[in-house]
Amino acid sequence: MPAEAVLFDVDGTLVDSVDLHARAWQEAFAHFGKRIPYRAIRAQIGKGGDQLMKEFLSPEELEQLGKEIDEYRSKLYKQEYLGQVRPFARVRELFQELHRRGIRIALASSAKGDELSIYKKIAGIEDLVDAETSADDARRTKPCPDIFEVALKRLGRELSKDRAFVVGDSPWDAIAAVRLGLRPIGVLCGGFEEELLRKTGCIAIYRDPADLLDRLDDSPIVR
Repeated sequence: MPAEAVLFDVDGTLVDSVDLHARAWQEAFAHFGKRIPYRAIRAQIGKGGDQLMKEFLSPEELEQLGKEIDEYRSKLYKQEYLGQVRPFARVRELFQELHRRGIRIALASSAKGDELSIYKKIAGIEDLVDAETSADDARRTKPCPDIFEVALKRLGRELSKDRAFVVGDSPWDAIAAVRLGLRPIGVLCGGFEEELLRKTGCIAIYRDPADLLDRLDDSPIVR
């Protein structure tokens, strides 16, 4: 039977923002005296800030500086990088087609709520989202499953987990989905390797939203 719902990650999945986030984090860490290689930071994008900082700060540093670093990073990203974000091709068409088939759509992002609102405008999907969650709505962000769990609840009815899928670009999306008992589908447009996405649980891989749209009839969402 076809899916009843699809939960979409946003950064790196619907909009091209992963590199921009990595640069903002690198600059923010450097501002507080932490010189961290760009590639190391990029590999962690997709996690919420609370989880990402744990990779690079000691517990003591996290307690003393974590809030300041996150706030600095957020301000820097909005001022210097958010305006550079562009949508991946045919995101709106994909959402329209899912709705045509009676499939409900939720956004489940580790972005902050105000960033998520801007992303919806960038992708042209403001009128096509049935529910959404951001980092503001969960105590723990990805790879913890809390954001996906809230998104399911906000769809407003009981959903069978075997008829709900997660589409994301990062291993952190896949890990969070599997922890909640959902099946993840990967897209490569966020820059993570196919092998890593499959290793962390993705049951199918597509190049980007346009590729998923073109192959939707043969995808797990419809099959």
